[in-house]
Amino acid sequence: MGLNCGIVGLPNVGKSTIFSALTSAPADAANYPFCTIEPNVGVVNVPDPRLDKIVSLIPPARVIPAVTQFVDIAGLVAGASKGEGLGNKFLANIREVGVIAHVVRCFDDPDIIHVNNRIDPAGDIETIDIELCLADFDTVDKRYQKDSKLAKVNHSKDLLAVLPLYERLMKGLEQGQSARSIITDPEERALVYDLHLITMKPVIYVCNIDEGSIGTENDYVKVVKQIAESRGSSVITICGKTEAEIAAMDTPEERAEFLAAVGLEESGMNALIREAYSTLGLRTFFTAGPDEDRAWTFKAGSKAPQAAGVIHTDFEKGFIKAEVYNCEDLFKYGSEAKVKEAGKLRIEGKDYVVQDGDVMFFKFNV
Repeated sequence: MGLNCGIVGLPNVGKSTIFSALTSAPADAANYPFCTIEPNVGVVNVPDPRLDKIVSLIPPARVIPAVTQFVDIAGLVAGASKGEGLGNKFLANIREVGVIAHVVRCFDDPDIIHVNNRIDPAGDIETIDIELCLADFDTVDKRYQKDSKLAKVNHSKDLLAVLPLYERLMKGLEQGQSARSIITDPEERALVYDLHLITMKPVIYVCNIDEGSIGTENDYVKVVKQIAESRGSSVITICGKTEAEIAAMDTPEERAEFLAAVGLEESGMNALIREAYSTLGLRTFFTAGPDEDRAWTFKAGSKAPQAAGVIHTDFEKGFIKAEVYNCEDLFKYGSEAKVKEAGKLRIEGKDYVVQDGDVMFFKFNV
């Protein structure tokens, strides 16, 4: 799975506006379909109040946050799976991301054209779902035709085991079910992993609302939340227009003042970034000292040597041990010295599973 999040949706739902606000990058945003042709890619800092607290307690010369990647993929339309619009190219771009952020239009504005001339979140979601299911059906069908012929020739046990999974997938996809709802067993998913099915990817629904709906839950958002809940997906509500204004401000103080004025505790973009990061299975450990306080990204479930390898491959190769405490202990006791006095600093070996929020110092020898 790619370690990035693809922003998808119908044309003119606000994808590029949201991407620009996320990355403060000049992605095209215009009132016509297919404004985005090549996918824009942006690397964004992951907002993490824990890093800010660490900096206040262990002041460094520089601070480096964790980052994650977003990809702005052009709008899909009905028939994309058969090449409508620029469908095949866009579907290929979606196939390469790890998580899908599906932007759904949840606002009325007669000046912004809707590709279907109506505001209907459920219908918009269905349109995208159908195209992705049809694309996956074609992928599975091609593999099934190939492997069923091979199985007849060489009687491979592996191929014979996976053919029923292909059949189950094709039946469900044809009925509009996602691959992730059809194949739920981890071992079965591993057997079909190399198909790289689009509908196997987790989805975050992003409700793009108008300024008048900030702080409320309009009827469009309620519809999206019902759909997301039935699928076990998360929902983030964002006013793309407001987020673009926030992104254009020069200082954190200006942004905080603006957020307070519109009744928000934080930018919706921050919530989306953190949700994408978490859904990708990414977690954070920290290193801290006078030279640098830094947030490092690792995959959930990684052991200490793998986490060390995120810093440098030599750290993993020559890993000896790690000195570890959790940042919450630092916040509680106020300094590393007091963390040690409280007995919260531990020495961990190669089998230690790194936890989100760990502060680590690695010992290695190469």
